Amino acid sequence: MVAIFENSLLQHKTRYQLLATVIVNIITFGHGVGVGWLSPTLTKIQSVDTPLGFEVNLTEVSWLGSMLGLGSVCGNLTIALLIERAGRKFCLYLIAVPYACIWILIYCASNVYFLYAARFFCGFTGGAGYVVVPIFISEVADSSIRGALTSMVMLSVDLGILAGYILSTYLDYHVVPLLAIILPAAYFMANLMLPETAPYLLKRSQLSAAEKSFRYYKNQRDAISERTSKVDFEELRTAVLAQQNRNATPLSYKDLMTKPALKGFGASIVLCLGYQFSGVFSFINYMSDIFKASGSIVDVNTGTIIIGVVQIVGVYTSTILVDIVGRRVLMLISTMGVGVGCIAFGCFTYFAQIYDLSNFNWLPLVLMIIICYVANIGLIGIFFLVLVELFPVKIRSLATSLSVIFLSLVLFGTLKLFPLMLHYWGISITMWFSAASGLLTFLYFWLFLQETKGKSMIED
Repeated sequence: MVAIFENSLLQHKTRYQLLATVIVNIITFGHGVGVGWLSPTLTKIQSVDTPLGFEVNLTEVSWLGSMLGLGSVCGNLTIALLIERAGRKFCLYLIAVPYACIWILIYCASNVYFLYAARFFCGFTGGAGYVVVPIFISEVADSSIRGALTSMVMLSVDLGILAGYILSTYLDYHVVPLLAIILPAAYFMANLMLPETAPYLLKRSQLSAAEKSFRYYKNQRDAISERTSKVDFEELRTAVLAQQNRNATPLSYKDLMTKPALKGFGASIVLCLGYQFSGVFSFINYMSDIFKASGSIVDVNTGTIIIGVVQIVGVYTSTILVDIVGRRVLMLISTMGVGVGCIAFGCFTYFAQIYDLSNFNWLPLVLMIIICYVANIGLIGIFFLVLVELFPVKIRSLATSLSVIFLSLVLFGTLKLFPLMLHYWGISITMWFSAASGLLTFLYFWLFLQETKGKSMIED
């Protein structure tokens, strides 16, 4: 009972940590809206009754999907250059600008290049946010709830994806951007109340600002808690200074070649490849096409919305369990579940071409629900939490940025190829390919992935 209370997000001392997490995740929610917008919209803009003055062909659809990856690479690189120089808060402000551009371009689209640019900026927002938001949260959160708060990044994305599915399914094409443009303004205004993180300010020798930030996020404002605050702050300052003394030499390539760094990079490569080649993110982007190809009886838009709800339930499950059962167990369950689920999905669609399985045409929806649920409890839900915790402190920001750049390049490739694989290989082989990737990732995690629950963010 005590452990449950200690992990509660509603404790007095962690309320402002929760508030800060909600505020910075407005942008990840917005990114999710941009991602979810595509799947139902593809059905509209590929039809004769397109709301635009032009139709989109298969090649253009594949580019629309993959531009997300190119934008993500640029977002990663931008934040990698700025996050230690300009600070976490500046980077959080910065990503409001490309997000606003998404909906302006979508609203004004007169040819497919407007949509390419919008998807590029959607990727830029995500690529930047996936680096700075987890780092910001990890530096303001207590270790007892850091896992839960950081996993809210993907919970917010999934909520946004569901909102994007619903809005673009039931509203007119030109109404959606008018509503979505409210998000960057709200995000920018809300961020004004949040101070920079204490660890970053301590690295910049801004002791007074760092102590104010520390007390704000610990919600220590009265006279009684002031004494406790000073003691806790001194412990943090001592730990940061000790870490700086250990890392007094400038960062060099040798720091990236140490055994802990190489182990971190190895795990991050497998994590990124498993995330993308298992197909779970491609499923989200092309859900309507998957349901069409599978012969599911459920209306494609309805099925897509159901999957959006399932994703939220999955990530919420990971939010509850991540600081209780740990990261490794959730990753193992997730990768095994995705692998087995994709094998079953592929087998159904294969035998449906040979035998009459019309009495079971509800099965693709059920299997996709299972796949998306288990993907979101681990592989998607705690991806960025695990990624941040893999690396030593000295190289954490750079290594996280490099890993997300690699992820974005793989993302570009998978989103470009997935619709072509569906078209030329068929749904069955595509799903079996995803299954093999998921199971290989499971095998690596089972043998090599270390538990990082409770790991300090200021000590190795």
